[in-house]
Amino acid sequence: MTGDTAPDFADRTDFEDADRGLVAGPANAKITADDGRVVWDFEATAFLQNDCPDTADPSLWRQSQLCARAGLYEVTEGIYQIRGFDLSNMTLIEGERGVVVVDPLVSQECAAEGLALYRAHRGERPVTAVLFTHSHIDHFGGTLGVMGPDDDIPIVAPEGFMEHSVAENVYAGTAMLRRGVYHTGAGLEPGPRGLIGVGLGFTASQGLPSLLPPTLQITRTGQEEHFDGVLFRFQLTPDTEAPSELNFHLPERRALCMAENATHNLHNILTLRGALVRDARIWSRYLTEAIGLFAADSDVLFASHHWPTWDTERLTTFLSEQRDLYGYLHDQTLRLLNQGHTGTEIAEMIELPPRLAGAWHTRGYYGSVSHNVKAIYQRYMGWYDGHPSSLWEHPPTASARRYVACMGGLGSVLTKARSYVDEGDLRFAAQLLKHATFAAPEDTRAKELLAETFERLGHGSECGTWRNNYLSAADELRNGVKPFAITTGSMATALSVEQVFDSLAIRVNGPKAWNHSLTALWRFTDLDQTYRTSLHNGVLVHHPVTAASTEGADLTLTLTRPQLMGMLTGRGLDGIDHTGDPNVLATLMSVLDEPDPEFAIVTP
Repeated sequence: MTGDTAPDFADRTDFEDADRGLVAGPANAKITADDGRVVWDFEATAFLQNDCPDTADPSLWRQSQLCARAGLYEVTEGIYQIRGFDLSNMTLIEGERGVVVVDPLVSQECAAEGLALYRAHRGERPVTAVLFTHSHIDHFGGTLGVMGPDDDIPIVAPEGFMEHSVAENVYAGTAMLRRGVYHTGAGLEPGPRGLIGVGLGFTASQGLPSLLPPTLQITRTGQEEHFDGVLFRFQLTPDTEAPSELNFHLPERRALCMAENATHNLHNILTLRGALVRDARIWSRYLTEAIGLFAADSDVLFASHHWPTWDTERLTTFLSEQRDLYGYLHDQTLRLLNQGHTGTEIAEMIELPPRLAGAWHTRGYYGSVSHNVKAIYQRYMGWYDGHPSSLWEHPPTASARRYVACMGGLGSVLTKARSYVDEGDLRFAAQLLKHATFAAPEDTRAKELLAETFERLGHGSECGTWRNNYLSAADELRNGVKPFAITTGSMATALSVEQVFDSLAIRVNGPKAWNHSLTALWRFTDLDQTYRTSLHNGVLVHHPVTAASTEGADLTLTLTRPQLMGMLTGRGLDGIDHTGDPNVLATLMSVLDEPDPEFAIVTP
């Protein structure tokens, strides 16, 4: 998937940069929730101090050693980072009165612990603003760990932040978080045979996420704002690593934050946990723009993951190679696509240029050339590969039974699969065994052989997310689906009324609701807004109305937004003024499905 040029293991520059500026390590060995549950364990990465075992790719092991470094670091005067407290970094920018917090990690507990470490060494500075660089949970989930819900400080984010945060973490949140357990290896035991990292960091914390809506949106490149006396100059970069994202420059400190648009690995064009497909073409162009806008006026580049890059020349080279990386993958995929090759074929054909393949920061620890190429193909051509046999395939279980029958039955498939495993063709063995397990899901022989195959594939993967997916699948085949704390409910307080109704609409069980027809009017006294919802043909339609008329409504409710949230969490109409038929609410609730956070992935 890459050229023959491999990075130099004798080059210790990344280790020197990752250790530079250390102020203090973590104050405690573990971070715990209020109930005593461990949400982050600093000791879990201790095994990475050893030499690479034969159960890990040496390049990924090296990356994981770098990502395991934890503590408070000085980036440059007045800029500090908390690293190794979560999947992401939290940056602290000192101002005239206090500190501006950038990207407060995944969970409240980790963000609070990081802020406490900063204050222990830099004084009890108040948080004077919070800035989200983009709409992924590891950059806003810890918000309520660094500020209170009623604190009167700016909350800054790029345009479209709330729309995309909710779409990713609430609308499709259950499925994405379920697949995210595979993606981050959250269910794996840390160690040489299990979790060694995810490329961007070690893994995601398991504390309580939170979200507060922004009070100030960044809407254009070149926009300047002062927070606590510090000048921020912004570059808006939508549809890059996130659909809503920004970079910023601190000209008075000659420091450039690249959010997650330029980090020390190849990122994802489509993350394996699921997301919108990103635009590699525009990603590359925004990196070119960032070089022109900021590079010459910067002495240090830092990001929301990994370690900084110092020196104007070095950071310019870093940005240029990152730019070329995404541009090359985009352009070569399109070149081969227009010659009639499919995404799967192109993924086997593309090689990176030697200079890019030989740079540590372009390696596929988090994304990979293979699945990124397929994502670029998907962005332009969709799921259909152009072959009509792909139009109306049987679903996996039905296809599997037919394939197994064609190959002479389950015993024959297992014998063939074992021969491919023994020959080292693990990729095709996995394909065969997928059919075997879907055709005979109770057969322990098929599941164990597939688990062995996945385990070997995982131990050989340079890409951290591939390793975690393979090893999580092996564990599930052997031990079944494990209950896992998956919730986005703690972010519900940040949703708008429209987003709440959207969240209800995607839970309507269409067939159960086909024969219901009902309309409700919702008057929100605290928002001075009125919404009409109607359920027809299995679709919950909602929209704001300007007139407060109850005409045509089966039920009219006068309430506040907090009362809406209480009603949906089981309080019913208690304390809510209403006229009309209260059974309308009961009918609506009766056709809502509950998401399944424990659905099977590698079995039917």
